[in-house]
Amino acid sequence: MNAVKTLLVGASFSAATLLPLSASAAPVTYKVDAAHTTAQFIIGHLGVSRTVGRFNELEGSYQIDADNPAANSVELTIQAASIDTNHTKRDDHLRSPDFLDVNQFPTLTFKSSSYQGNDAKGVITGDLTLHGVTKEVSFEVEKVGEGKDPWGGYRNGFVASTTINRSDFGVSYFIPGVTDATEITLFIEGIRQ
Repeated sequence: MNAVKTLLVGASFSAATLLPLSASAAPVTYKVDAAHTTAQFIIGHLGVSRTVGRFNELEGSYQIDADNPAANSVELTIQAASIDTNHTKRDDHLRSPDFLDVNQFPTLTFKSSSYQGNDAKGVITGDLTLHGVTKEVSFEVEKVGEGKDPWGGYRNGFVASTTINRSDFGVSYFIPGVTDATEITLFIEGIRQ
């Protein structure tokens, strides 16, 4: 009887010590590393070329749930006045009421509402607010990599891309000389919190 009791206690102890190994992992929060993150756009010019620009100031965070990728989420805020196309006069015009009207609409934001995919790639959908207008937009997302950094932290990175029509957000100046279709690519690196 003692041998059976000892065996049962030992089995229970072994099961209890294994439970944490099989328990679900909690969602992990990452803070966007602005120094290694870029919000880039590409737009056509006069049907002969394409202009590339970026926003230099942004912040945000995202959560990754390894056990339930559908719960993955992201929030980003971009300072509209930080637009940079490597041409001062053009950038000043893009900040004006003809385009972004940064005095009235100082930020662009994205807040996700759903994710479909896995750890490596998928589609994240949410509300993009630009020029005071909010529309649902979906980004195709692909993971670049992850790992420890030299400073004791842990990072991962993603590329997300979509195409919007700027006129949907009330920015219709000089169409079609400057195309309506605007490609957006986010190169995001985050630090695990």
